Amino acid sequence: MASEAVKVIVRCRPMNEREKALSCQAVVNMDSPRGQCFIQNPGATDEPPKQFTFDGAYYESHNTEQIYNEIAYLLVEGVTEGYNGTIFAYGQTGSGKSFTMQGIVDPPTQKGIIPRAFEHIFESVQCAENTKFLVRVSYLEIYNEDIRDLLGADTKQKLELKEHPEKGVYVKGLSFNTVHSVAQCERIMETGWRNRAVGYTLMNKDSSRSHSIFTINMEIYAVDERGQDHLRAAKLNLVDLAGSERQSKTGATGERLKEATKINLSLSALGNVISALVDGRCKHIPYRDSKLTRLLQDSLGGNTKTLMVACLSPADNNYDESLSTLRYANRAKNIKNKPRINEDPKDALLREYQEEIRKLKAILAEQMNTNNLSGLLPAETAQLEVKPALLPEPQPDVEAEKQLIREEYEAKLAQLKADYEAEQESRARLEEDINTMRTSYDLKLSTLEENLRKESGVAIGSCFAHTWYFHRMMP
Repeated sequence: MASEAVKVIVRCRPMNEREKALSCQAVVNMDSPRGQCFIQNPGATDEPPKQFTFDGAYYESHNTEQIYNEIAYLLVEGVTEGYNGTIFAYGQTGSGKSFTMQGIVDPPTQKGIIPRAFEHIFESVQCAENTKFLVRVSYLEIYNEDIRDLLGADTKQKLELKEHPEKGVYVKGLSFNTVHSVAQCERIMETGWRNRAVGYTLMNKDSSRSHSIFTINMEIYAVDERGQDHLRAAKLNLVDLAGSERQSKTGATGERLKEATKINLSLSALGNVISALVDGRCKHIPYRDSKLTRLLQDSLGGNTKTLMVACLSPADNNYDESLSTLRYANRAKNIKNKPRINEDPKDALLREYQEEIRKLKAILAEQMNTNNLSGLLPAETAQLEVKPALLPEPQPDVEAEKQLIREEYEAKLAQLKADYEAEQESRARLEEDINTMRTSYDLKLSTLEENLRKESGVAIGSCFAHTWYFHRMMP
């Protein structure tokens, strides 16, 4: 299996108002065409600047659109083909990590990597031929080493981290939302963002006090030119790490100090994992030292295409932090992953749908009868079996009423099918609607039969066999 290095880029934001007020000088410079970053020690201006080379170097004038198109696009495109992917931002508090991942609406060129990934994925979904997609998202944060579901009913509830021989590391009880559009993803992201732990520090008035991971899970069902079907699964982790910080600079006390301590410990554990992966002599990789590193285990040295965005401040009073970030990122670019397409996954929901379809078709084949009212519903949806020998000759008004029932329910089901195919709504809602229709339909037919029995005075024996089948993913 071919290995692939973790891609690392560096981004330096413009000087902020606080740094300008302190009359800070810029010590960071870039040679973007060569992917080089230079940082000058303000205490040793006679020495040459330290130099680092990455997969991309983006200075103050560059926007997020350019970063996405040049670096992140290929990674997200790989996710639509069945590869796992991870993009995460690293840097000190206030260096622009959340700006890079979340972005702003105006100007459009500064829209973040996360919303751009939404647009990219659903553009691929719409353009794909002979392919079906199931897209689900989750959003969690790691706050003070506790995992919390940002989309759950109780966002303060602590969730457990589990490990499965086939699924790997996962969060027990984490909610997943089925999504069908960019707008849905953006609403979910905004909901989760409002539930995140943020707080004021001297470095950033809205400092992220937790690591957040927005995950997009895709299942891809495709049919090739020979009519054979292929099932793949992919996962895209979009990670906004909390910033590393010094107590003296952020003014952290009390709860803020406790948060900062936990943040720095988990980032230190991440650094140890990176160092161990780069050092080929290490037999043990300390993934279990923090929940962050356990969740990112596949992204660092595993089956994932990974991109790290190292964010910097250009100011001289942040020289030590910026140099630390550059060294951190320089180690990370030497990590080798082994990404592969996740074909034929055992736990895919689409596989369950396929199995259900096969079972229902088998039941239909057994119960179909040439005397059934085949025109009542589409062949794969329902059949009605009646024993005519036990019934008197149907009266014209009864037959007309049956015809009305046929037409009414055929029209309703056709409309329902069209709606579900258009919206690709969740399986739970589909089953609920069909069960409601089945109950209503059974009641009407039972009432009709009872009325016929009373009118004729003849004992009637009937057997109704209903097999209802509809699947929004498989037209």
